[in-house]
Amino acid sequence: MPRTRQMVRDRSPQQNGDSLVGSQDHRSLEGWGTGEDEVAGAILRVFPRPWGFFISIALKRGSYGVPCLRRSASRRQVASLRGSTYRSVRLASSLAAALCGTPFERDRGRHWVIGLCAFLLLLDVSAIAAHDFEVSIVKRRQQGILTGMPFMAHVSSRSFVDDTGRKIYMAKPPARIISLAPSLTELLFAMGAGSQVAGVTQFCDFPPEASRKPKVGYANPSVEVLVGLQPDLILAPREFLKPDLIAALDHLKIPIFIVADHTVEDIFSHIQTIGRMVEHQTEATALAMDLRKQIAAIKELAQGQPPVRVLYVLNSHPLITVGPGSFIDQLIGLAGGINVAAKSGTPYPRLSMETVLLEDPEVLIFPVGQAEGISESEQQSWQQWSGLSAIKQGRVHQIPADLLNRPGPRIGQGLERLAAMLHPSLSGPALHGRP
Repeated sequence: MPRTRQMVRDRSPQQNGDSLVGSQDHRSLEGWGTGEDEVAGAILRVFPRPWGFFISIALKRGSYGVPCLRRSASRRQVASLRGSTYRSVRLASSLAAALCGTPFERDRGRHWVIGLCAFLLLLDVSAIAAHDFEVSIVKRRQQGILTGMPFMAHVSSRSFVDDTGRKIYMAKPPARIISLAPSLTELLFAMGAGSQVAGVTQFCDFPPEASRKPKVGYANPSVEVLVGLQPDLILAPREFLKPDLIAALDHLKIPIFIVADHTVEDIFSHIQTIGRMVEHQTEATALAMDLRKQIAAIKELAQGQPPVRVLYVLNSHPLITVGPGSFIDQLIGLAGGINVAAKSGTPYPRLSMETVLLEDPEVLIFPVGQAEGISESEQQSWQQWSGLSAIKQGRVHQIPADLLNRPGPRIGQGLERLAAMLHPSLSGPALHGRP
């Protein structure tokens, strides 16, 4: 592996509490001769040269000329040689003086040998220092490229793995994001990244600013339209994304991050991950914490209530509801309900009316909305099943589809309404006065 990457791996601040540049490890010369210590590092690396023998003898006999190079010198003294270029130059001068100084005054005949060694030393020091200075700049640039910021480790901090196992790397936060799901659009705006949204689906209607963004389609958006918006990142739900669209985007080198929300915990995880991707981690963390507190408080209130059998109608013809493996099924449980489709074993099962009559739900809930809800005519058709407990007791309710069907930042509001429908005693002040 390249030396720079080896340094990033082996000498990361998180592992050693040390800096990548200018390491003070006295056991080796690793880190010497970089940055402002080029001259000092060059001096120490002259000794393996052919004339190093003469220089070593001179140092052994005249080490008093450079006190910090004496055998008795402390590690702190040695480390201090790298403090600045100024001290490095002084070191070079002192070393030259030691070579030509007092130990050889008695032997003037050999003065020219020592002078020659000093001359070669200074030439070699200059060459090595210049080379190290250039190399150090290259190393620092390489480290910056690898890590995304100068002198930091963790090369993988900008790597992300989506819910399909696909890994993407983003060197910098995306400036132009396309969202292919209303829930993802809401998340981006809720964490303060609305200005980075460059395109949305026709169903992205919250907050109001989202509806003014360019539209790209939904289940099968046009590749040409996507490319025309010049996105740095595409966020998409797993359920409606076609493989050929993914392949086309991969071919065009457009990063696409796919999410699948099966549980409430998945929603929290995606808030944090997307927050890191778009560089709004602080806002994302605060959003996730507030949502957790809201859900936990409602759960605590609902636990003291008797459980209620619930049927959540996603579609009437055919009858489609929610089952295990869907976050809405989990929300029903958090609100103190029992999902009558719990035995289905699939996230979005189809039920027969025979099964519904057998389970006899006490509460019927219909999501409503302009695009995602159950129509009034479909709701009225359920009145024919007068034998159901929910029909006999008049416990048929409507809930905004965008609050409960979207795995986004407003599921806390949806859960609050759901709990009030299942347990009327929790409505009003009981819920709004929660801690």
